[in-house]
Amino acid sequence: MRIIPAIDIIEGKCVRLSKGDYNTKIIYNENPLEVAKSFEAHGIEYLHLVDLDGAKSSKIVNYKILEQIASQTKLKIDFGGGLKADSDLKIAFESGANQITGGSIAVKNRAIFEKWIAEYGSDKIILGADANNEKVAVSGWLEDSDEDLVPFIQDYQNKGIQYVICTDIAKDGMLEGPSFELYAKILTEAKGIKLIASGGISTFDELPKLAELGCEGTIIGKAIYEGRISLKQLENYIITNPKGF
Repeated sequence: MRIIPAIDIIEGKCVRLSKGDYNTKIIYNENPLEVAKSFEAHGIEYLHLVDLDGAKSSKIVNYKILEQIASQTKLKIDFGGGLKADSDLKIAFESGANQITGGSIAVKNRAIFEKWIAEYGSDKIILGADANNEKVAVSGWLEDSDEDLVPFIQDYQNKGIQYVICTDIAKDGMLEGPSFELYAKILTEAKGIKLIASGGISTFDELPKLAELGCEGTIIGKAIYEGRISLKQLENYIITNPKGF
């Protein structure tokens, strides 16, 4: 199971929200590059970088931060937030993203998202299937859709999607543990999907449980910033379990 720390960006700063609520913003570091370098120094290879300004404004905003991290570290970055047009995708990949995550666009403009899968390949495009009571949420989680989560994932799996990041919004930033039952359901019903668990990770002991379920990766945010999980613990995990638990 891949360990993927998260950096969420508002106004160029590294922040975390609770349940996606912009009013709960906490600034953890004014220099995202510094944070990314500290991850890399502890043997971490992957980064989940989210442009929260972009998610709100419906176009890519913080691509300069992406460019900075991509050019000054060797981290493999998946980038999301505000990717709504072909031009946004072009900027993201040109700025150094290895993969992009499409959430709202996959609900609101299926034609363009399906075109991206066909054009760039399913190894480059991740489906962001974030859920509120098993309904897909969009627009930086500011609104819910009528899409049921598992059928939504299955539908895109039939269109070629391999990777899915799923965040249970009720858990996000709450440090109360991830949605094990929801992930088990997804992995049972969407067989073969590479599921990246996100939201609610609060202790190191939860990681082997997610690996046991069959999650391909896990995104860890606030637990790192609040010192619940140390980078040293993650470094030791990566060294001792290079292919997961």
